[in-house]
Amino acid sequence: MADICTQGVDTGFVGLGFAKVAFLGLVQGITELLPISSTAHMRIVPAVLGWQDPGSAFSAAMQLAALAAVVSYFWGDVRDLLFGSFAALARSDFADRHFRLALWIVLATVPIIIAGVALSGVLNTCNSPLRSLTVIGWACIAMAVLLGFAEIFARHRRTMADASRADALLVGVAQIGALIPGVSRSGSTLTAALGLGFKRAEAARFSFLLGLPAIALAGLKELWELHKVHLDAHGWSVLGLGLLVASISAFFAIWGLMRVLERFSAWPFVIYRGVLGVVLLVGVAMGWLV
Repeated sequence: MADICTQGVDTGFVGLGFAKVAFLGLVQGITELLPISSTAHMRIVPAVLGWQDPGSAFSAAMQLAALAAVVSYFWGDVRDLLFGSFAALARSDFADRHFRLALWIVLATVPIIIAGVALSGVLNTCNSPLRSLTVIGWACIAMAVLLGFAEIFARHRRTMADASRADALLVGVAQIGALIPGVSRSGSTLTAALGLGFKRAEAARFSFLLGLPAIALAGLKELWELHKVHLDAHGWSVLGLGLLVASISAFFAIWGLMRVLERFSAWPFVIYRGVLGVVLLVGVAMGWLV
């Protein structure tokens, strides 16, 4: 069994065992793709239950579960982007809308790669200061305010067909916020897309598709880090179970998010995030949470 901190990589999830990791995988999968911050829940749920923190490596590796869910749910869009782009490239049709969108997605991924490399020394290391409940609490509240403003002032008129290179780059820059625990990749990109005037469901679709490369890179990078520290067979099997459960729950989380955005608004998530942030800050101040 791996230690909690293995050569600087946080592997706390290994000591939790299969049942607890399966439960946390369920929570991670649901919260990863909803705009409510999976990192916040990965800190508060174990704290409330008296469990060990699963660690940042677990959260990062779970990106692959989110990747599987997004690709399967939006397979039609992903297929059109992939095959449409290659077909356009083969006929040198660089004005093709699929090729342009694929190119914009790649360009929009550059900002978070640069930021991720710059912050690599503190992001997924053991006892990272960014994973403190205070930081997560304030991040939850800040994003609740921003998402609320987006709901109030957004026009909710544009569709994916109206998306431009500037839109993709702006949402890509907003994606950098996902590096801060408590912000949420879904939350930051959805807020940016809503602020650019996209319809709610279209904003979610745009943000998910744009985030695919970053999600894939984050998950694969963490698997490589775990490989480098020689995570044992037990550790890999525990992680594998978590990934399986998280993939299934993440798919249904996307389905639920799209239904809420199509029929209502993002206000349920605004309220939830705000309350969660306050609970975290009060819990830390009162000594209930550490």
